[in-house]
Amino acid sequence: MSRTDLRALVQAAEERVMDFAQRLLRAPSLSSQEGPAAELIAAEMRALGYDEIGADAAGNVLGKVCGQSAKSKLLLHAHMDVVDPGDPSRWTYPPFSGAVADGHLWGRGACDDKGCIVAQVYAVGLLQEAGLKPPRDTYVAAVVNEETAGLGTKVLLRSFVPDVAIIGEPSGNVLRRGHRGRFEFILSWRGRSAHASVPEEGLNPHYSMARFLLALREAPLAVEPVFGGTSVSPTLSCVDQTSSNVIPAEVRLHLDWRNAPGESLEDARALLTRLLRETADPGVSTDLVLRTRAMRTYTGYEETIQLDARPFLRAEDDPLVHSAQRALEEALGRPVPVDVWRFCTDGGFIAAEGVPCVGFGPGEPTMAHVVDERLEIAQLLEAVAGYMGLALDLGDVGR
Repeated sequence: MSRTDLRALVQAAEERVMDFAQRLLRAPSLSSQEGPAAELIAAEMRALGYDEIGADAAGNVLGKVCGQSAKSKLLLHAHMDVVDPGDPSRWTYPPFSGAVADGHLWGRGACDDKGCIVAQVYAVGLLQEAGLKPPRDTYVAAVVNEETAGLGTKVLLRSFVPDVAIIGEPSGNVLRRGHRGRFEFILSWRGRSAHASVPEEGLNPHYSMARFLLALREAPLAVEPVFGGTSVSPTLSCVDQTSSNVIPAEVRLHLDWRNAPGESLEDARALLTRLLRETADPGVSTDLVLRTRAMRTYTGYEETIQLDARPFLRAEDDPLVHSAQRALEEALGRPVPVDVWRFCTDGGFIAAEGVPCVGFGPGEPTMAHVVDERLEIAQLLEAVAGYMGLALDLGDVGR
């Protein structure tokens, strides 16, 4: 089908697309509170005539439209949960109003990531309504708890592994071929507590932490040409005291480690362990752990997971990248650049299962997680046509 025909289908459905988008934005869905959003998504899939609609134990919604062949499975993936909007008085429009103004859809999640959900649900649904069967079975997954270490996708992959995946995250409708990973480490230094008036009686762990931070700033980190390499940022720090006239016995530090593809958790741990050993005062003990988080989804499913988002990267000359770029350019009628994301997505977990992944979605990445988050309506509608083109013309790529 020509790009003109695809865009005509989207134009005819614009009112329905916008209505669904506004209703979805008006359903607050912080992580582990996605239930109302999940119900809306499943209901819209039913209205669009999806062949199968279901949900797993964690609450992920998975819709299927049968293709010409059941031998291969394409997944369009996006997440339902949003981050906290903060003080509503700072927003031009209330964060869960779904306001439409100045050519944009406003509200928490408009860009990250409900615009992608809307575009994916309608892309596959409009193909179904038009009787246009994709070459392979095509699934749309709206997952939970992406913003809290990807629990939803981890659960999804235990029962469903596609042959190829398109990750819906804000990309400005630019094709993305990868991103760095993320580890969150917690480091601790334990000394000896004392009254602050007699520091010689204690063993202040602050000095060991200070030397460690200075050494970390100068440490040789992995260099990589696409992303520039690894970066590490000290973020939270805390002590075991609330009194300012007491030398603490322990200080703790959180590190946000962004690893380029090819650098492992073991590589990161080895460098940090060496720096801890070299910078700690005699008598100060140290510890290094990868942060874990106990989670409970809106369905009551519980699991403790590690905060270890995975990186992935497809080569510029990769067949999936070329095929996706061609499909998008045909559908959208314009050149589609190829880039990488600065942030992490659940695509890393999917790629770790051996599934070829690329990313595409409406919304500017700079709009994610900010006050006055908004999504250009023209970009949302274009993304519907883009996902339609990917579903129809991605080519014979995959596992």
